[in-house]
Amino acid sequence: MERSYCFFLSLLLLKLYLFEATDIKTDQSALLALKASFTLNSSHPLTQNWSSQSSVCDWIGVTCGSRHHRVTELNISNMDILGTIPPNLGNLSFLVSLDVSNNNLHGDLPQDFSRLRRLKVMDFAFNNFSGEIPVWFGFISKLETLIVRNNRLQGNIPKEIGNLEYLKELILFENQLTGSIPLSIFNMSSLEILGLSNCTELHDFSLSYNNFSGTIPPEIVNLERLELLNLGGNNLHGTIPAKIGNLRKLQQIQVENNQIVGSIPRTISNLSSLWVINLNTNYLSGVIPREIGNLHKLETLYLQFNQLSGNILEELFNISTLTRVSLLSNHLSGSLPYASNYWPTNLEILNLGVNNIGGVIPTSISNSSYLMRLYLNGNKFSGQIPNSLGGLRHLEHLDLSNNNLFSLHLSILTSLTNCRSLKEVYLDHNLLDGVIPDSIGNLSTTIMEFYLDSCEIRSQIPLGIGNLSNLNTLSLSRNDLTGSVPTTLCNLHILQRVAIEDNRLSGPLPQCLCKLSSLGLVDFSNNRISGPVPSCIGNATSLRNVYLNSNRITDIPMSLWSLKDLLDLNLSNNSLVGSIPPELGKLKAIASIDLPGITFQEVFPPQLETCRIYFIFRWLIMSMIPKSLESLRHLKDLNVSFNRLEGEIPSKGPFLNFTSQSFMGNGGLCGGLLFQPCMTRSFNHSRKSKLLLIVFVFLGAAVMVLVSIVVFMLRRRWNRNIPTQAESFTATTLARISYIEIERTTQGFDQCNLLGTGGFSSVYKVLRNLRHRNLTKVISSCTNLDFKALLLEYMPIGSLELWLRSDDRFLNMIQRLDIMIDVAFALEYLHHGYETVVVHSDLKPSNVLLDEKLVGHVSDFGLTKLLGEGESIAHTKTLATMDYIAPGLENFYCIYNDEATETCYLFNRLPYS
Repeated sequence: MERSYCFFLSLLLLKLYLFEATDIKTDQSALLALKASFTLNSSHPLTQNWSSQSSVCDWIGVTCGSRHHRVTELNISNMDILGTIPPNLGNLSFLVSLDVSNNNLHGDLPQDFSRLRRLKVMDFAFNNFSGEIPVWFGFISKLETLIVRNNRLQGNIPKEIGNLEYLKELILFENQLTGSIPLSIFNMSSLEILGLSNCTELHDFSLSYNNFSGTIPPEIVNLERLELLNLGGNNLHGTIPAKIGNLRKLQQIQVENNQIVGSIPRTISNLSSLWVINLNTNYLSGVIPREIGNLHKLETLYLQFNQLSGNILEELFNISTLTRVSLLSNHLSGSLPYASNYWPTNLEILNLGVNNIGGVIPTSISNSSYLMRLYLNGNKFSGQIPNSLGGLRHLEHLDLSNNNLFSLHLSILTSLTNCRSLKEVYLDHNLLDGVIPDSIGNLSTTIMEFYLDSCEIRSQIPLGIGNLSNLNTLSLSRNDLTGSVPTTLCNLHILQRVAIEDNRLSGPLPQCLCKLSSLGLVDFSNNRISGPVPSCIGNATSLRNVYLNSNRITDIPMSLWSLKDLLDLNLSNNSLVGSIPPELGKLKAIASIDLPGITFQEVFPPQLETCRIYFIFRWLIMSMIPKSLESLRHLKDLNVSFNRLEGEIPSKGPFLNFTSQSFMGNGGLCGGLLFQPCMTRSFNHSRKSKLLLIVFVFLGAAVMVLVSIVVFMLRRRWNRNIPTQAESFTATTLARISYIEIERTTQGFDQCNLLGTGGFSSVYKVLRNLRHRNLTKVISSCTNLDFKALLLEYMPIGSLELWLRSDDRFLNMIQRLDIMIDVAFALEYLHHGYETVVVHSDLKPSNVLLDEKLVGHVSDFGLTKLLGEGESIAHTKTLATMDYIAPGLENFYCIYNDEATETCYLFNRLPYS
């Protein structure tokens, strides 16, 4: 009997051993399959360690249970693993804890994990897992911790997660989750941390930076133990629950970057433990509750980028614990407290920019001696900039731009020399009105950005500016600076941007600028810089943007075209001549070029065909537009207006997208998609054709002279026999129309047919000889002692005024612009295209008639003045439509000199030519 018992016991032990051996082999196979799904190099710890030659329980990251000798924990976090998780891992049936966080794993989470009934901890954070949050998460009944933050999971949170009755920690933020927060979450009585009512133990509710929509769940106000509410970076809308004040233990409320509307609840003052309020970038309106001033533990208040209004709270500046305040970009008004008992704060950051706050900047602001960043830009502050700001020894960033501030003798710059940590100074767009002191060279060498543009600064740039050795951005634009560009700028070895445009700087550009290896932007436009561009400019290989327009530059060195990374180049309005060099094609990255005064060759440089040119502005072209421009496939905009262009407009490539604005003011253009077809193209393409053209021109001129002589003789003979009237038109020019015909046609001069009335003077003798497509054509006239009428071409759709004031007619922007151009062409012809200068004097919408194609025609010359060569001085009286007169024509004089040029004067104004 004893033998039988011993034998049975031995068999049982053997069976258990064999069973155990089989199960550990299953774990081993699962882990080897996991290793095979990874991309590991030969030096990775798992490459050699995870091997069938050693026991699974000795592998890195593997822990086995002492009872069953099965894998219970797997932790391969922070091992820089790239790969996926295979379904085989679902065979680790004794697994309790799985941590694969902080790797480069991707793909879906395998459904086979749902078989791991013993699993309590799952951490997939900081990977690239995608797909939806699996529904089967809700079936791992013993799960206590689920962390999937910072992945690429999408879709809704499955309501089945509410079945996890033991779950204590749920962290889901930094994914791409959508939909609303399922109410089943709030039935999980054991939940303590929700990184995302019966959640009575919940103290951390975080679901930030997903794409959740809907409103803030109203049940949230029942979470009495809640300390952290973090719902930032979603698409939540609606209002902040009014009973938010019930959460007496709340320490942080962060609902930034949503679409929350309404006002900030006053009950927020009940949250006496609150130290962070972050509601920035929403649509909150109304006033900031004064009760916030009672939160004496408050350290951070971020309400920027909302629509808050009312006066700024003085109480804020008596909260001694406050370190960070940002109310940027709201509609706040009022002024800052000036009394000395304010500002004893621990403020490090104060940002009140882009509001409507006025008054003076209080000198007591220096009591907040820990201030590192002070932003008061874009407000209505006025008065003196307090020199006490120099007492802020920790100050790093100062922005007072876009106010109405001043500083006597720019003393603020001297006081700021005490701020030895200063990095950024923005004083631009104020009324400083002074001279930059030499003390600017004593500012901290830590300064990286210095802006003093649009401040009415005058005199020269101090040489001491070169002491700011860490400066990367210098902007002194739109002032009244004179003198030359100081060579000490070349001491700023890490300078990246220098903008001193719109001043009166003169002299040449310093050669040493070429040594600034980090220089990316140079803007000296609208100054009086003279001489050539430095020949060494090609050495400044970091240059991306060069603006030297409106100066007196005389020469461009060939080295400029070697700047292969140059994006924008503007040299317009200088003293440049010559043609475009083929080396321009080396500018492979160029996007915008403005080179007026430089001419195209007849063939566009082929090297430019591969360049990414997006804009060409106002290039002075002497003859025709090269057809090779069609090859610039990246060309987005072209402006060759008001040159002396002729010939055919290219019609392919980028020219398919250009409008008439690109070519206006060039009377010799034809073809393309915008102008009349070219009648004779071949004359420009062969020497033989040009010779024939010259012959035809001379023959035509000779014939015209002979015809003119014959006509002149006939007219003299005719004029001897027919009496003339001083104010009548010749019958050789216009058809004769009788008074009776006009009366019958107008139905007895019915007011319904009246388009306008005006004077009849010697102007109409000239009108019969004016010929322009944008002037109303004179058809005939009728005149006697009692009646004078001029017959004009009928315009079927009325005047511009009719279209502008009509409720049922509409002109789009392009049509309006085209009509403006038509009027401009007409005026240009009247002023410069006829032997007598014609001044219309009554230009207005009702005097611009439109034909059926909406082409504008200037009409009604009743107040027109003729300024002839016989007049030494012509004075036009103030004549125009009642309550309307063309601007500037109140008192108008034109004086002619011996060279047949006129100088015109406006009364009480300076002369212009």
